[in-house]
Amino acid sequence: MMRFFSAKPQQLFWRNALIWLIPALALAITITVLLQSRFDAGPALTLSFRSAAGLEAGKTVVKFKDVTIGTVSDITLSPDDNRVLVHVKLKRSAADLARFDSRFWVVRPRVGMSGVSGIDTLISGAYIDVDKGKNPQPRSEFIGLENPPPVIGDTPGSQFIVDAEDLGSLDSGSPVYYRKVQVGKVTSWYLRSDGKGVRFSVFIEAPYDHLVTANTRFWNASGIDLSAGTDGIRLRTGTVAAILSGGIAFSTPEGVQPTALPAPANYTLAADETSAMAPADGDPVTFRLRFEHSLHGLAVGAPVTFSSVVIGRVKAINLDYDARQHFFPTMVDIDVYPSRLGNVLDKLPRHNGDLQQATALFTRELVARGLRAQASTGNLLTGQLFISIDFFPNAPAAPFDIHELPLRIPTVNGGLDEIQQQVASIVGKVDKLPLESLGNNLNATLLELNAALRSVNGQTLPATNRLLAQTTVTTRTIQDLLAGDSPLMINILGALTQASRTLKSLRGLSDQLERNPQSLLIGKPAEPDLLQAKDK
Repeated sequence: MMRFFSAKPQQLFWRNALIWLIPALALAITITVLLQSRFDAGPALTLSFRSAAGLEAGKTVVKFKDVTIGTVSDITLSPDDNRVLVHVKLKRSAADLARFDSRFWVVRPRVGMSGVSGIDTLISGAYIDVDKGKNPQPRSEFIGLENPPPVIGDTPGSQFIVDAEDLGSLDSGSPVYYRKVQVGKVTSWYLRSDGKGVRFSVFIEAPYDHLVTANTRFWNASGIDLSAGTDGIRLRTGTVAAILSGGIAFSTPEGVQPTALPAPANYTLAADETSAMAPADGDPVTFRLRFEHSLHGLAVGAPVTFSSVVIGRVKAINLDYDARQHFFPTMVDIDVYPSRLGNVLDKLPRHNGDLQQATALFTRELVARGLRAQASTGNLLTGQLFISIDFFPNAPAAPFDIHELPLRIPTVNGGLDEIQQQVASIVGKVDKLPLESLGNNLNATLLELNAALRSVNGQTLPATNRLLAQTTVTTRTIQDLLAGDSPLMINILGALTQASRTLKSLRGLSDQLERNPQSLLIGKPAEPDLLQAKDK
């Protein structure tokens, strides 16, 4: 009994120890988990967004290259209630991502001109993505991006700056093409500090970034380029993506030796490929033209040609006033590029090394030989004009002042003006014709003809109608008389039968007299057969 009572407290002790073992294990596990989470916990970040659409505390995760590196712990409003503050806890292994220039954005389903993205979030839900910065300085507060960045920081390639006059149809994410193959994107744009244009940041992926050299030309490849000029109607289009969302294209002119890339690499965005790939013209020489008539259809930028070669463009069009003749002539300033004349510059004699003076003397000689400018029609469909400079040997002499700036080239009327003058002359001759008297005589003649027609309709036509009616009645009577069963036809047929018999009798008598003429005196002789019978 003593042994039994002595063993019972020991068993109770072990039973109580087993009961406390389970909570002790749970506490140890909890402490281990807390220590592990504390050990694995990284920095706490605060992200500022305009909206918390798709985000949920405790569920939304933070990813980097599709690897979960943190979780959204809480979502609150900013003190001014204008933005949403998303509190994020990163893992210790992802602490290096909280750099000063790192970027955060919410990945949601997006449909845009550049394509469809974030489709996987329809099932898994929205999440926060990270683009690791290059500045190693740590940071805990960030302003989140509302849209995904066009280019991720670790994408190999090069960044370039392109200046343009305006934004046009371009935007962040617009594609960049080389020979219509997409090789990059527009990463950002902003207005220049002087307000005279827009500056684009263009990223071109490797290995295509080596195609950009100091001689590379960029141009706007957006949408559909439909132009109607002096050379007709031209239609140029890019890819479907460029038509819908805009785009930039670049290339290097053929035959141009590539040079070292400048730093920083700034380029100018041309309006189209033609202007971008045109050779450099250098400094122009300005001339002024005076036209005595209006130039409807001539626009700034219209080409200036010499012997069918485009040597310049129209710079300005203004009106002047001639107080002596009291009319408004049209003054046209043109820019002529000497570089487009080829080796003419090498043959141009220099006057004490002054190109302007040499140009004035050379132009004076050409004007003395009949050099004139005229406004010609480049397109009959659109009515657009261009300036043509050529020689007119029969043109009257015109003064030329080599000291007047800009230099003035005399003008002559174009072919269209001559046609208009001829048309005006024809119209004047037609206007001198006695059209009013001819019209009055024609009107009187028409009145007399109208009276004659009324007389015909009132008298002649009724009489004619009655005559036609009587003729119809007579025709019907004749048809009745000539019918097969009419008495007249029966009598006529009987008379014809008797006449036929009479004719047969006369034919027989005639035959008899022809054979026996004496029968008219002695009578008809006996038949030979009857005589032979009597002899027998």
